[in-house]
Amino acid sequence: MSRFVRWSAAVAAAVLVSGCGGGSSGGGGEEGKARSDTPSASPTGTSAAGLPSALTSQRLDWGHCKATEDSPAPGGDWQCATLRVPLDWSRPEGDTIGLALIRARAGGGDRIGSLLFNFGGPGGSGVSTMPAFAPTMSALHERYDLVSWDPRGVAASEGIRCRSDKDIQTAEVVDVTPDTPAEEQTYFQDATDFGNGCERAAGKLMAHVSTTDTARDMDLIRQVLGDAKTHYFGFSYGTELGGVYAHLFPQRVGRLVLDAVVDPSADSVGHAENQARGFQRALDDYLKSRGQDPKQGSRKIANMLKRIDARPLSTSSGRKLTQTLAITGIVLPLYSESRWPELTSALAAAERGDGSELLSLADAYNDRDSSGHYGTTTHAQRVISCLDDKERPTLQDTKKLLPEFEKISPVFGDFLGWDAAGWCHGWPVAGQYETPEVSAPRAAPILLVGNTGDPATPYEGTRRMADELGRGVGVELTWKGEGHVAYGRGSDCVDSTVDAYLLNGTVPKDGKVCS
Repeated sequence: MSRFVRWSAAVAAAVLVSGCGGGSSGGGGEEGKARSDTPSASPTGTSAAGLPSALTSQRLDWGHCKATEDSPAPGGDWQCATLRVPLDWSRPEGDTIGLALIRARAGGGDRIGSLLFNFGGPGGSGVSTMPAFAPTMSALHERYDLVSWDPRGVAASEGIRCRSDKDIQTAEVVDVTPDTPAEEQTYFQDATDFGNGCERAAGKLMAHVSTTDTARDMDLIRQVLGDAKTHYFGFSYGTELGGVYAHLFPQRVGRLVLDAVVDPSADSVGHAENQARGFQRALDDYLKSRGQDPKQGSRKIANMLKRIDARPLSTSSGRKLTQTLAITGIVLPLYSESRWPELTSALAAAERGDGSELLSLADAYNDRDSSGHYGTTTHAQRVISCLDDKERPTLQDTKKLLPEFEKISPVFGDFLGWDAAGWCHGWPVAGQYETPEVSAPRAAPILLVGNTGDPATPYEGTRRMADELGRGVGVELTWKGEGHVAYGRGSDCVDSTVDAYLLNGTVPKDGKVCS
């Protein structure tokens, strides 16, 4: 079971080609050396910010990025290093963990500084995604070092694996829209077992992978890279991370772009409701593009899913297409209008009784390769979001909510209603907040990019983020498009506006619309 709302299409669609490793410096001169504006240590061994100088004065050993078991090395100008950060930010002098970083130095002569990227999730690997996404950033790369990292608990940064590949595949038969008391018990027991597996794998790290922890890591990255201000580009969940950073460090906000904005005013149930609306809206748009009535088309798909729930479909792989896998396969193409033809073909095949195409789409979403090996993105996603989210809806709460979910979306409502209850059920670590705090009074203007057809982070979240950031901070840019995220998706208006802000500091008029 994986949650849609925090999973960025930029990650889902990217070819994950990079691994990060340490090693000797790949170049000479100033490579690996702290720049002159790196915070200096005080005589007591702490920086002006109160952090141990062993952290703030680190010299990163940038070297060639190494291949991993899943990805080849990116080659070219990409360099990797490991940054030490506190395991527990309330005890910065205590144990540390390593964060994997990747960068490519600015190509031009008029360098601004570092531009940090988070591509969503939570749980997405920045080290793997950055090289694949960089071609869309050529203008930015001229004047910025492009920098990303694997957040704590993700991939090469103490990545958490909660289940073996075998156990993940076994759990595919669990009905995530249970119809009987026995199915309900199995569903909630599976959720508890998953959380226990995460705790065994993560140990002490389990309680220290929150969005707040990662925001504090971001500021240490800024210090060690030698930047006076943080320049940042966050997608999907990365917008929530950017908002939390701005709240914690408003005076250090440089130029921040938040694209595909998460609604910071919504709790976990509210996020699920928002997502049900967003994906139903995207499905309606897809059906209209096929000349179909959205209500009739949705009813047909919902009926098909009920049939699959009762009798999973056969596939060419020998595995069965369950209802959960089917709905996951439907979700993936809705992230990008360019993939709608795949959805058309997969739905037609499923109506004929062949679940192979929907299964292939679900496997892509779940990061499963042809050998049956699963990535750990969804593991980290759940560990991070369940540490963030305090809300734990009960079975009784869920049953009261289901009619409203089903009213919002006849296709996705039932799934997301149950998901709100099962996602963090029995979780061994308490959540930290009902909604993230993102108020950032007196911060520099932050550019918020919303897409009216975004399924995973519905457009309404952009305005709510602007409201929460505070008056004069959030500046809205709207794209009337389809799919998740806006930058790099073919709108010259969006791309040029974002580039002008990041490169020249040009803040657009609040409410600008790109059609």
